[in-house]
Amino acid sequence: MSAITINAQKPNHFITTADYTAEQLLDLVNRAIQFKVESKYSHPKARTDRPLAGKTMALLFSKRSTRTRVATETAVGYLGGNAMFLGGQDIQLGVNESLLDTTRVVSSMVDGIMARVGGHDEIETLAKESAVPVINALSDKYHPTQILADLMTIHEYYHHKKNNVAKGVYSAHTQHPRETLNGLKVAWVGDANNILQEILVAFPKCGISVSAACPPGYVCDQDVIDIAQADAKKTGASVVFTTSPEEAIKDCDIIVTDTWVSMGQEEEKKKRLAEFKGYQVTNDLAKRGGAKADWVFMHCLPRKPEEVDDEVFYSDRSLVFPEAENRKWTILSVVDALMVRGGI
Repeated sequence: MSAITINAQKPNHFITTADYTAEQLLDLVNRAIQFKVESKYSHPKARTDRPLAGKTMALLFSKRSTRTRVATETAVGYLGGNAMFLGGQDIQLGVNESLLDTTRVVSSMVDGIMARVGGHDEIETLAKESAVPVINALSDKYHPTQILADLMTIHEYYHHKKNNVAKGVYSAHTQHPRETLNGLKVAWVGDANNILQEILVAFPKCGISVSAACPPGYVCDQDVIDIAQADAKKTGASVVFTTSPEEAIKDCDIIVTDTWVSMGQEEEKKKRLAEFKGYQVTNDLAKRGGAKADWVFMHCLPRKPEEVDDEVFYSDRSLVFPEAENRKWTILSVVDALMVRGGI
């Protein structure tokens, strides 16, 4: 029997949108849209092409998850693979075994890893030590699959709006996202967290301006700011930081916020609620700040009433539920790229 050659090539990972060009990101979004059309509108029957048949993706989640877990498990299943959920109570991660050891062991038995971690250094260790592709399902610095879903949601909304597409008709797949996003302005009102940081390294390179309002003392990492400003300079977008929600909202197309108290910050809740006074997204805030008359609202969920009131959250302006669904299609696109096609 002849010897077997082992392929030692390092796998491709998806750790942050900062690692990719605008064209690569928008192609991922476009692929996600094609998957959505294929699954929901064109082919109601079960998919016959199952490229991940016999393959397994491990979901290493050290934090709770609703949208990311459901999106990933259904996406992998759609491609014919098996998703194995490994939560903090299921394995030895961080208890009796180091992250390095767990990564080497798990990656030797599966074909891909989706990881929701704490510190960003943890996802970097996973990527460095893993023998298979790693997708960042959330770290304290970045949340790339969420921002892909946001780009998809924005594209869908503005495609249908600009083309006067009738309600109940879907046609976003007929236009590439590169044609709809450039020139928009997003206003962020909230914490300087991983969502804002991922927005900053993704939106300006796509030609979307970002104006971020965070309370005094809440600031993004300097390397993230540097990336955003460099990308904005190339595309003609703008990046502005302020402590005034009204200033951030001026002339914006989209208002975005997120939780003020992330997982692991529960002890800071009282302090944070006081510091974020005046940051609740309301119609009155949008009017005072001078948002465009047809502004829309986004939130990655889960949402708490102090962040945005019901009048906005459940209004026709709100894109939060299409945004949540699009987590599935963009994660499906990334899984397809890394585990089926071998790279982005």
